[in-house]
Amino acid sequence: MGAADAIRAEALSIGFDAVGFARAHLGPEVRERLMHFLAEGRHGSMGWMEARAEQRAHPQALWPEAVSVVVLGLNYGPDTDPLETLAQHDRATVSVYARNRDYHDVLKKRLKALGRWMAERWPGAGIKVFVDTAPVAEKPLAQAAGLGWQGKHTNLVSRTHGSWLFLGEVFTTLDLGTDAPDVDHCGSCRACLDACPTAAFPAPYELDARRCISYLTIEHRGPIDPALRPLMGNRIYGCDDCLAVCPWNKFARAHSEPAFAPRAALRAPLLADLAALDDAAFRAMFSGSPVKRIGRDRFVRNVMVAIGNSGEAALRATAQSRCDDADPVVAEAARWAAQRLEAAS
Repeated sequence: MGAADAIRAEALSIGFDAVGFARAHLGPEVRERLMHFLAEGRHGSMGWMEARAEQRAHPQALWPEAVSVVVLGLNYGPDTDPLETLAQHDRATVSVYARNRDYHDVLKKRLKALGRWMAERWPGAGIKVFVDTAPVAEKPLAQAAGLGWQGKHTNLVSRTHGSWLFLGEVFTTLDLGTDAPDVDHCGSCRACLDACPTAAFPAPYELDARRCISYLTIEHRGPIDPALRPLMGNRIYGCDDCLAVCPWNKFARAHSEPAFAPRAALRAPLLADLAALDDAAFRAMFSGSPVKRIGRDRFVRNVMVAIGNSGEAALRATAQSRCDDADPVVAEAARWAAQRLEAAS
C-alpha cells in the first residue's frame, strides 16, 4: 500500500468522512480572488485576513517546506431542517455548527492523531496540522484535493456531503501525489444566491461579508446597521440559509458524531431566556461552544435584534429590561427592539 492509500485508510479509521491529497501550491487565481475581496473592503473589520493575505494565498508562504497537503473533511449534516426555527418568532435560530461542542476541538484532536501516526510511520517527515483559525485557503485546497468545489455562495459543496463538511489540513514534507481536483457542478442554479436574506452576494462566487449575517452576528463588533437588522429575522449566531437550500444536500446524511448532536437548549431557545443572560450565565451556558468566543454583550445584542424582528408584543417588556444595559451597544439594540415592537402593536 502506498503512502497516500495508507494515510487515507488511517484517516477514515480515525473518523474523518472525506480525505484528499493536493500539492502545497495554489494557482494565481486564488490570490487574485482574495485580493479583489480585500480591495473591495468586503472583509469588513476582519483585519487579520488582510494582514496574512499572502500566507492564505500561498500554502508555502505559511510553511515553505511543505510539499503535500492532506485535506480532511468531517461531516456535520443536521438531522432536521436547519431553517425550521425561522418561523418560530419567539425563539432563536443558531447555526447548525454551533449547537453543541466547538468543532475546532473535535477536528484538531483527530488531525493531531493523524499527524502523530504519520510521524511514527515516516520518521523525519515534517508535519503540521491546521484548522480554519490559521491562514489557510482551505476551500481551494479542498477543491484541488477532490473533496468538492466552491459553490456560488463561496462555500465548499460536496457531491457526497452537500454543504456540511468541516475542513482541516495536514501539511507535510512527504510527496503524496495528488487526487483529481473536483470541478464546478453548480450549473445554472442560483438557489443559494436567492436565499440570502441580506443580499450578501454581489455576484455568483463573490461574498460581501459586511452584509452576511454570519459576519454581522459573530465577527462584527459594535452596532449592527439598522438597515440590515430587519433582514436578520431571529438568526442570533450565524446563518445557514445559503447552505441549507443547496440541491446537492439531497445526497447528504446526518452526522454520527456525538459532539455535534444539538443540545436541546440550543435547538430553538426562547429569546426571552437568552435576553436574561448575564456574563456568568452566558459563560456557563456556552462552555465548550463556539458561541462563547463572541462574549455575552455581542450575543445579547444579537438577541435584541431578533426580539425587535419577532413581532411578539409580549417580548417588548424583555427588550425594555435591557434598555439600560451596562453595555451601550446592547442598550441601543434593546431600545431599537422596544420601539419596533411598539410600532408593530
